Amino acid sequence: MRELQLKIGEHVLRVSCLDSEEILKMYNRHFFSQTKNERPNITITLHIGFGVPFLDYEVKISKYNNKIIFQRADYLIEASSDYKSATIHVHDELALKHAFMNLYSSYIVYHNWGLLIHSSCALEAGKAHIFSGHSGAGKSTAARLSQPREVLSDEASIVKITGDSITIFDSPFRSELNSEGTHQTAPLVSIQLLHQSLQNKREQLKKTDALINLVDKVFYWAHSPEESKKVMGLLKTLVSNVPVYNLYFKKDNTFWELIS
Repeated sequence: MRELQLKIGEHVLRVSCLDSEEILKMYNRHFFSQTKNERPNITITLHIGFGVPFLDYEVKISKYNNKIIFQRADYLIEASSDYKSATIHVHDELALKHAFMNLYSSYIVYHNWGLLIHSSCALEAGKAHIFSGHSGAGKSTAARLSQPREVLSDEASIVKITGDSITIFDSPFRSELNSEGTHQTAPLVSIQLLHQSLQNKREQLKKTDALINLVDKVFYWAHSPEESKKVMGLLKTLVSNVPVYNLYFKKDNTFWELIS
């Protein structure tokens, strides 16, 4: 077995796996390397060759012997109840990314640290702006059009939420645009809910409407009322600190005139 160490957000993950060239290539494409001096927050044993290629997003959840099991056609996670250790079986690279998203999201919710939000995120003058919406709304498009601004995510934004600050971390969970490798963090100052349009317009939502619209944008696999309450509590803190807007935008970069 070989040990790899990586960093996601503020958290160190130690991954033990067979010395497989395929796993190492997947690892190097998606995750930030980390020195082995830091104590890991999460330890993972990783196996490849499970199940079948991606079929759909349905995840079955079960519990036994103080473990939580997440199973999809292409991955299987057996995690401790606090998500500090897990055994993961994956079919391929896509399964690896999605399994790590599942485990990491569960970990940060359980420890009340923050949320993984289905969105892209770009920096303007050192401040972060999120672009979220339903599938096909234009999250990746908004990320591409935001360049040469640095893009911290194009699929899943890592959001640390405390009572007095909301911080975005460079995300390894990417669909199209790779990280520039600077591992930046930045304060989050706005959230845009995307709607494609023939003209640009931005309207601020009330906090209650913002909360309702963000609930289904969180990467979270519900399996207990206690953890669902944590998600809602974190979202309430988020919308209390960061304004949320409906952004109607043309497919060009002129929408940034409404934001910056």
